[in-house]
Amino acid sequence: MKIVMMARNPNLYSHLRLKEAAEARGHELDIVNTLRCYMNIASRRPEVYYNGEKLPKYDVVIPRIGASVTFYGLAVLRQFEMMGVYPLNESVAIGRSRDKLRSMQLLARDGIGLPVTTFAHDPKQTEEVLSLAGGAPLVVKLLEGTQGIGVVLADSDRSAKSVIEAFRGAGVNILVQEFIKEAGGTDIRALVVGGKVIAAMQRTGADDEFRSNLHRGGSAKAIRISPEERATAIRSAKTLGLNVCGVDMLRSNHGPVVMEVNSSPGLEGVEKATGIDVAGKIIEHIEARAKAGKTKTKGKG
Repeated sequence: MKIVMMARNPNLYSHLRLKEAAEARGHELDIVNTLRCYMNIASRRPEVYYNGEKLPKYDVVIPRIGASVTFYGLAVLRQFEMMGVYPLNESVAIGRSRDKLRSMQLLARDGIGLPVTTFAHDPKQTEEVLSLAGGAPLVVKLLEGTQGIGVVLADSDRSAKSVIEAFRGAGVNILVQEFIKEAGGTDIRALVVGGKVIAAMQRTGADDEFRSNLHRGGSAKAIRISPEERATAIRSAKTLGLNVCGVDMLRSNHGPVVMEVNSSPGLEGVEKATGIDVAGKIIEHIEARAKAGKTKTKGKG
């Protein structure tokens, strides 16, 4: 198969591993810089150009779209979809996962465990938001944040109010969530591929750091997850329509709660922690499922 990967940095571990795994199985994989692609949106003749040339016909597109270029990246991905190229993750599903509020609403609708989460526009409603979330300590999150950026732990109602009012005063949309103290600064990342959890790791934050992201100095180790945690991860992926994703969960006193569903999960941490060939399993999924024009959401938001 001819595969194209949309990625701004071809030298990232995840991108190199996917290319290596694809080529080891006899496929051809090209990496194109998402922001250098441009489109001819012509009736019945959609085309994507790159560095002055029309891209050839591909069988599969692997979107590795950075959070900062989500809008343009999804536009390019939709163009590939209109050309009948099979997307590893569809544009609609990625769009859902990148909108933290939308994804939480969809997960809540399907009865998936979540931390108590509140959202409001008017800064005058700060007191009500704090009350709904159960009071401090609370986690305040930017809707557009990623890799732990834009996440603040407020340990008192007074500090929570100050953080919320500062963000809202700057015109930034935020979520306010209960702090799951019993998680002890650790979370679980479950890698879902094709409706199955293929690997899971436990991430622990650095000293004096409540965020467990590996990019922020956290550590990871392989973990055996419970049947309930496995089911939660699989249901979360299905709810958002993602074929491949990382589901981040916390162990709370009332069962697993989902913090985020990542549509472009990094492979380095989980492969090194578990020894599992995640990249190879993603390529195997593509081999089994890829078919021209095959999508699940049919453009539904």
